[in-house]
Amino acid sequence: MPRTSRPTPAELAPGWPDAPSADVAGEAARRFAIRLRAAIGDRSIRAAARDAGLSHAALLGYLNGSTWPDLYAISRLQAALGQRLTE
Repeated sequence: MPRTSRPTPAELAPGWPDAPSADVAGEAARRFAIRLRAAIGDRSIRAAARDAGLSHAALLGYLNGSTWPDLYAISRLQAALGQRLTE
């Protein structure tokens, strides 16, 4: 069964990631992206992605709000970065 299309996180939060989203899922993704950016710190996106076993394109998608992170990615990132990224 094909997935129904859904808006991207950035589509749910105009002004991504600086302005809050009225949508609960959009706001969760926005907060995740903010925490992810802080956890990456001075590392490169490629280094953080490599450490988590993810593609740098996936990380860029989470940060710019074009892609929804899944539990696999969230868990890998939290382990690699040593920080909780969700509430």
